[in-house]
Amino acid sequence: MFQWYVINTYSGHENKVKANLEHRIESMGQRQRFRRVVVPTEQVIETKDGQKVQAEKRVLPGYVLVNMDLSDEAWVVVKNTPGVTGFVGAGAKPVPLSQPEVDRILHTGTGGSAPARNQVEFSLGESVKITSGPLADFDGEITDVNADGQKLQVMVNIFERQVPVEVGFDNVKKLD
Repeated sequence: MFQWYVINTYSGHENKVKANLEHRIESMGQRQRFRRVVVPTEQVIETKDGQKVQAEKRVLPGYVLVNMDLSDEAWVVVKNTPGVTGFVGAGAKPVPLSQPEVDRILHTGTGGSAPARNQVEFSLGESVKITSGPLADFDGEITDVNADGQKLQVMVNIFERQVPVEVGFDNVKKLD
C-alpha cells in the first residue's frame, strides 16, 4: 500500500537527495514501488530594496517526502541513498504521514496551489524611516507588524510627542 514517508537529509541538500533517490529508483528497477519524491516548498513574497520579489522557500528544511510502498527492497533503496540520514519515525520502522498532514504540507487539500505568502522582514523594536506619504523622512520604531495586511504600526515623534502611525511595508525602509 502506497503511503507518504518523511526522509531526514542534510539541511540544504534536499534537492540533491531527491535527484539521487530518483536516479537510484530507476537504476535499481524499483519504479513500481515509488510514486513521487517531493521537496516541499512554498511561494513567498519578499520585499528587497523596495521591490516585491516572489521566491520559493523550503517548507521543511532537512526533509524530503516520498510516496512509496514500503518493503525491504524499497527501504534499502532509500536508506542507502547518499545524503539520507534516515526515516522519520519511532524505532527501526518508519511511520507514515496521515493524509491531512500530507495535504497541509503539499497544499493539495485546498483545491490547488496555495497563494504566495508574504515573508516578513520587519520585527518589533526595529528603527525604520518612512519613505513616502505625508510623513516621508520621519524616523520611528516598529510597535506592531501585520504580515497579512502588509502594514506596520510605527511610533513617530511629531511635535515632541510619540504618535502611532500605520504604514505599508513598501512605504518604509530599515535604518542601519
